[in-house]
Amino acid sequence: MAEVRRTLEGAAAAGGTARDVFAEDLAAAGTARDDIAEDLADGGTAEAVARDIAVDGIAELDHDRARRRGYPEAVFCQGKSPAQLRAIATALAERYAGVPAEDVPVTLFTRADAERAEAVLAVLPDAMHEPEAQLLAWPATPPRPTGGLVVVACAGTSDLPVAREAELTARYLGRRTELVVDVGVAGLHRILARTETLRSAAAVIVVAGMDGALPGVVAGLVSAPVVAVPTSVGYGAAFDGLAPLLTMLNACAPGVGVVNIDNGYGGGHLAAQIAAPRAD
Repeated sequence: MAEVRRTLEGAAAAGGTARDVFAEDLAAAGTARDDIAEDLADGGTAEAVARDIAVDGIAELDHDRARRRGYPEAVFCQGKSPAQLRAIATALAERYAGVPAEDVPVTLFTRADAERAEAVLAVLPDAMHEPEAQLLAWPATPPRPTGGLVVVACAGTSDLPVAREAELTARYLGRRTELVVDVGVAGLHRILARTETLRSAAAVIVVAGMDGALPGVVAGLVSAPVVAVPTSVGYGAAFDGLAPLLTMLNACAPGVGVVNIDNGYGGGHLAAQIAAPRAD
């Protein structure tokens, strides 16, 4: 995509149009040309298209991802400065100015602490903000749910921030969700009491720290795939989530897929894909 941007910027300096660039200069740009073909075919100037792809030299937004993959791009806020996030949010706002909210692909901003959330909200004040999950979504209204139910089972209250991130991700990617809290293995009666709910799901996300045993228990109760999300919750020998991660990877029950430590977004995204509606 960087090669495409450089080509566009060169054509913009010469006063060319995006259509001219697409026809004459992008023949060697590979698959990136196909990814932005719709933008170029709109007839805008090459300068405008180059500006749309590159955000102040800090990011190249993948506006085509929703069409290409069925799910829009997310913005990982941790490690980005508030100024960088304001620039990215501004580019999104400008891109979809005048477009009805229901036609705008949802952009998720993940790992947004208070300072970074404030930066995004300064530009997108109508975004949904869930401080506990450190997540923002714009537009704020989730899409109409399709496909199957995603159930999120949260082992302990301390795991809730990651569980909420997973649940909201699946919801904003278009799935019905249900969050079940405080059902860890220290009291097996609690998860057994939720068996009917778990079995109604097309995919189950299980979020747990400490020993990380809950996903294997759930996988032995349901026919749906289980997405296991280890958290960094626990005492010293939990090694900031390494212990539950290894437990989940070694689950005896089949049908358990494991994402990275504290990666609620990854778990929610995978479950949303599993529970997506299938073409007849």
